[in-house]
Amino acid sequence: MAEIWVEKDAMERSPLRVDHFGRRYRRNRPWAVRDVSLAVPEGSITALVGPNGAGKSTVIRACLGFEQPDEGRIFVSGVDPRRHRAAAVNSIGYVPQAASLYRNLTIGDHLDFARAARPSFDRPYALARIRASGLSGERRIADLSGGEQAQVALALALGTRAPLLLLDEPLASLDPLARRDFLTTLVDDVRGRGATAVLTSHIVTDVEQACDRLVVLAAGRLVLDAAVAVAKKEYRTASVNELDRQSAIGTLAGPAGESLALVRDRWVGRPASLEEIVLGHLAAGRPRTLTEAA
Repeated sequence: MAEIWVEKDAMERSPLRVDHFGRRYRRNRPWAVRDVSLAVPEGSITALVGPNGAGKSTVIRACLGFEQPDEGRIFVSGVDPRRHRAAAVNSIGYVPQAASLYRNLTIGDHLDFARAARPSFDRPYALARIRASGLSGERRIADLSGGEQAQVALALALGTRAPLLLLDEPLASLDPLARRDFLTTLVDDVRGRGATAVLTSHIVTDVEQACDRLVVLAAGRLVLDAAVAVAKKEYRTASVNELDRQSAIGTLAGPAGESLALVRDRWVGRPASLEEIVLGHLAAGRPRTLTEAA
C-alpha cells in the first residue's frame, strides 16, 4: 500500500488544509474524490499530480467554493470557503487551465478590470510582471500566443498579492519554452515574497523544476504526500527480478521496457527519478491482474 507522509505540525500553520475531503456528483456514482487530507506548508510550491480524472481539479474548485464537499472540510487561510467564500477567495490568486481573457481587449484593459473587481489588486506589480515577460499593456489578447496569454493570466493572479496561488493545469496547452517561462515567473514571485502555491498537472517533468513538494492523487485517493527532496532520497528502483515482489510499492516499465519496482530500500537498485516515484505510486493504486495476484 502506498505511504502518505504529512508533518504532524503542518496542519496548524498551513495556508491550505484539506480534512478528509470527499466529493461525488450522484449518489449512485463512484466518488470523484474520497478521504483526501493534506496540509500545504507555508512558503512551499506543491505539485498536485495525477492522471486525468484523478480529482485534482475537484480539489482546486472546492478550495474556491465552486464545489461543495460531501464529506470533510477545507480551510483556506483558516477560512472554510463553503461558509465564507468571499473571505477565502480574497486570499487566493487563481489561474485556470484555459485563461479567461477577452480577445478584443488589451492587456492593460484586463489589469484595469482586475483592479476594479478587487481594490487590493496591485496593478503596477502586475504590469511589471507583464513587461518582464516581454509584453506591453497595449497588446491585444487576440494577438498573443498561447504562452503569452498564460503569462497574462499568471500576472493577473500575481497582482492580487494573495498569499495562496492555485494553478489548475495552466501548462497543459503550452510548448516547452512557454512552460519554462511560466514556471520561472511563478517561482520568482513565490520565493520573492514568501507566498504559497499549488500547481496541478498530469506531467511530472513540467513541475519538477519548480516544486518542492509532491502530492499524488490516483482515482480520487491520496497516495503520496512528501517533500520532493525527501522522496528522491528515500525511494529507489530495482529490477523486479532482484527482489520479492511483495516488497515493491508498485511496478513500472523502465527506459528499455524492463520491469522495475519502486521500493524504499537504500541497499538495492538506484535512486528513483521523480517521475518513477509518481508512476510507482500510481501503479500501486491499480487493480491487480490475476497474473500479478498469483
